[in-house]
Amino acid sequence: MSVRTTTRAVLGARLRSATGLLGGFAATSAAHLGAIVSGAPVLQNATKPALMPLLAAHSVAAARTAEREAPKLLAPALLLSAGGDVLLQLRNDTAFLAGMGSFAAAHVCYVTMFVRRGALTDRRRALVVAAAYATAWAALVGQLWPDLGDLRVPVAGYSLLLASTAVTSAGLGWRTGLGGALFLLSDTLIATQLAKWRELPGHQFWIMATYVLAQYLLADGTLRDQAREERTEPRTA
Repeated sequence: MSVRTTTRAVLGARLRSATGLLGGFAATSAAHLGAIVSGAPVLQNATKPALMPLLAAHSVAAARTAEREAPKLLAPALLLSAGGDVLLQLRNDTAFLAGMGSFAAAHVCYVTMFVRRGALTDRRRALVVAAAYATAWAALVGQLWPDLGDLRVPVAGYSLLLASTAVTSAGLGWRTGLGGALFLLSDTLIATQLAKWRELPGHQFWIMATYVLAQYLLADGTLRDQAREERTEPRTA
């Protein structure tokens, strides 16, 4: 067997692995959302912890298909999100704060990764986006503040990190930008629950639907940005 044939076989196996993991993520997401709609808490609790690990594994496998390594902070961001998902399922105050901390660490990973990838290179654009999100953040926190009780400071601090992810994600393209915006929307819906505001019809469904799509867009957009960057790099002899 020639080297070229062997290489093609390896890359083919990697592609099948990446495709299978993405299919697993999609199927698990659909099962989880279906469990919310049908009111099946056991299935909800069983599927939620698997979502982000599957997406992380897909991201690593997809990068290997193109014979490169995934951005170093992408998998940690997704796995820290998975930790947050698990902790929030425990439904007690200590676990909730720990889950918020895990998600905060995930946002630190995202912001660091996006900045390293040049998200703030266009400073004028970044300032406009930052001003828009800062205005939205201040308005939201101001409205929620009276109803958050002891969670005021943790929610305000966490939401600032969340807004930072939204700002920096916009610098890598529309996919990551939309992902950051949807993540902000998802957690805003959670915040309104904490403040005991009136819920939307299917409130929990929309929290998870926007969250799952947000994470996929952040991961996929980052991988696409990496591929685009490599295509534009000058070749050296």
